[in-house]
Amino acid sequence: MTNKKTVAVYTPESRFRSPWVLLKEMGTGIIYGRELAWRLAVRDISAQYRQTALGLIWALILPIANTLVWIFLNGSGIVSVGKTELPYPVYVLTGTMLWAIFMDALNAPLQDTMASKSILTKINFPREAIILAGIYKTLFNGSIKIAIMVLALLVLGIYPDWRLALFPLGVLSLIMAGTTLGLVLAPIGLLYTDIGKGLPLVMQFLMYVTPVVFPMPSQGWISVLLKLNPLSSLILTTRDWLTGFSTDYLSLFFWANGILLVLLFVVLLVYRLVMPIIIERMST
Repeated sequence: MTNKKTVAVYTPESRFRSPWVLLKEMGTGIIYGRELAWRLAVRDISAQYRQTALGLIWALILPIANTLVWIFLNGSGIVSVGKTELPYPVYVLTGTMLWAIFMDALNAPLQDTMASKSILTKINFPREAIILAGIYKTLFNGSIKIAIMVLALLVLGIYPDWRLALFPLGVLSLIMAGTTLGLVLAPIGLLYTDIGKGLPLVMQFLMYVTPVVFPMPSQGWISVLLKLNPLSSLILTTRDWLTGFSTDYLSLFFWANGILLVLLFVVLLVYRLVMPIIIERMST
């Protein structure tokens, strides 16, 4: 049996390819890179928790710490977040956990691309494997957070209904949103480390213009601002599906997903186009 080998030929015109050629290459990269992505994800997850005393608990510490801080601020009267349909501890726990899943998806493309910086300049492999590996890791860590949320709901006497079947759709929407934004930042972050350093500050501000720890205001300019934020409908709808409450922003949720799908498609094509240029620049 003979092994079929693929030969890549690079010419001066290779950099300027049509979107259809890029789309075909992207699909090929996803198909051939899926096994590599799985191995990269398993390696990174094992390395992430192997030498820690708390192990998988580290996936929960930050969102639980944020939850406790906001419960204290609201309970002590230092900050008044308003009335929520859910008990506030449940509201803020689910919000911070869902936000953490979004942040994991956002950070993955930049962190994984930076971690693979040395091999990107030496080995030719499907770049899509890095993206898939980040999604695999986000799903793994997200499953831990989801288990904690469901357990907390059951302990507090809140039982999900049939809408729980739609909850994975909301989680995937958050992962898609984070991955899309992360792919925008990844190529720039390879060239300028300012992106990675400034990202936590920007995302902290974005969290406060998203109804993660406070309810959606019914009127005023802040209400308009939050409705324009696509993450608001993603967080609110996903939380409602998890807790069994009726969804008030379902139309905005589907509009946001439609826009995100288009943006993800465009960003993947751009990522496929610019990565060889950036890798070439890093090699010089």
